[in-house]
Amino acid sequence: MSKKRGTRGKIDLTKLKTYSITKRKSKVSLKDSAKPTPKGSRFRDFYANLPDVLAAKDFKSVVDAIVKAKKNNRPVIAMMGAHVIKCGLSPVIIELIKRDVITAVALNGAGIIHDFEIALSGSTSEDVADALSDGSFGMARETAQFLNNAVKSGVEMGLGVGYSVANAIAQRKLSHKNESILYNCYKKGIPATVHVAIGTDIIHQHPSCDGAAIGEGTLRDFYKFEEVVALLGGGVLINIGSAVILPEVFLKALSIGRNLGNKIEGFTTVNFDKERMYRPMQNVVVRPVLKSGKGYYIIGHHEIMIPLLAASILERS
Repeated sequence: MSKKRGTRGKIDLTKLKTYSITKRKSKVSLKDSAKPTPKGSRFRDFYANLPDVLAAKDFKSVVDAIVKAKKNNRPVIAMMGAHVIKCGLSPVIIELIKRDVITAVALNGAGIIHDFEIALSGSTSEDVADALSDGSFGMARETAQFLNNAVKSGVEMGLGVGYSVANAIAQRKLSHKNESILYNCYKKGIPATVHVAIGTDIIHQHPSCDGAAIGEGTLRDFYKFEEVVALLGGGVLINIGSAVILPEVFLKALSIGRNLGNKIEGFTTVNFDKERMYRPMQNVVVRPVLKSGKGYYIIGHHEIMIPLLAASILERS
């Protein structure tokens, strides 16, 4: 005896309730799809033709938030791991500083090393694997002497680490100092803070290192950073490539600001990195904006995503 079509044992699929696709809510439609960009088109055409779905939609939302913050004179804070400089992105960051898009910069300790070496010689980033085998890794004389002396002298003048180094670069005739992020912050008069974990940077290997000066200087920069974060309402915080130090610093600065009664809400956060990591996700994208604001996590290589971000912002603004 043959079974009725649509039955599978005790399951009768002929009794399923169906509906018309015309009445179904769909998350993707042709109006959201990408459009081919003809040869010879302008960048604005390429940007407009990106699909309005998933990461591309998030990316556009980040651009919108930054453009809005600039228009409304709200802060755009850029926290950056040193890899940003090692990827050759200093000119892109500097252009955003000059164009009044980035209003404050925060670096980790390695950031001042690569920033100074670019200013000094136009090159940076040694071959760690090769140099480590014979103990020569991190032993560049000029880098350690300049930065350790700059921090010690600057702290004696009442400066934090960021402006200690920026001031020292400003006072010296360095061949490529106009390509220094810190120097351009110094010229523009915007906050530039450096957040150091002692023992993590090559200049700590040298006898010229003054732990007391570094500690005092980076603590001053933490307080300065807290002042910047206290005004973040309606602005944007960008973290590029710092997996631990800067997300942790931001979380503490935000907590202090709110504890002291500052209304820090309605801001946007975004983390740019080549992979998803715990602290940036929690301390940048999720926790700070739980009750107010919006957080985004954009995956991609810095050397592609950051120029794309900058071009999109400048085209829009």
